[in-house]
Amino acid sequence: MKQVIHVTRKRDLKTERMAVLRLELDYELAVLFEAMEEKDTHRVGEAKEKLFTIRQEILDINGKIS
Repeated sequence: MKQVIHVTRKRDLKTERMAVLRLELDYELAVLFEAMEEKDTHRVGEAKEKLFTIRQEILDINGKIS
């Protein structure tokens, strides 16, 4: 029974983290779009780095779910 609860809790944490990552992804895409419109290369670079980090974490989580 404890194992079932542990697996369920772990799955719930992954689901919650994915929801947070989706929100972060949407926000950083908006920041990137705004920076591109303003031709702010520094902010564009920062947003791309954050997006890459978010992408890596999403891929890590998806790889571990399977």
